[in-house]
Amino acid sequence: MSSRPQVYLTRKECFSACHRLHSPFLSEEANREVYGKCNNPNGHGHNYTVEVTVRGPVDAKTGMVMNITDLKEYMEQAIMKKLDHLNLDKDVPYFKNLASTTENVAIFIWDSLKLIMSKPELLYEIKIYETDKNSVIYRGEKHSAGHHHHHQEAVKQSRVTNSSENSSNLSSDSDG
Repeated sequence: MSSRPQVYLTRKECFSACHRLHSPFLSEEANREVYGKCNNPNGHGHNYTVEVTVRGPVDAKTGMVMNITDLKEYMEQAIMKKLDHLNLDKDVPYFKNLASTTENVAIFIWDSLKLIMSKPELLYEIKIYETDKNSVIYRGEKHSAGHHHHHQEAVKQSRVTNSSENSSNLSSDSDG
């Protein structure tokens, strides 16, 4: 069996959203201390740039890892329709009990894409630029530290709470 070249294909999309960095697991004082001006009760906004990278062998017949048109449609469904021009904390059930940090937004996008891609194993990386100077990368890796259960609990609570609601928004973590 001959090996085929493995290629990384990336598509970029931009979306605008507002949020307030606030954790239900911290006191009001601790939230102000941790998040500073980003804990403003009225929130603030970002113009996020998201790069989605898929990785895989080049198909011998098509010459592609994935049809870019398919990747564009997946991103439209998982990112633009679920996050663009929304208040992450109020409009996206995933963030109901989870701080809408850029880290959590990256995980939300990863999870959303995995659910709709015909070949989810090709998903390699989500890179989000919150600003020109700050970015987050998520590759689906899990950390096995035993004492960080807030994220899992928040997602679990959000999924239970939203199981009877419209499932157009995945209940997961995100970063803002």
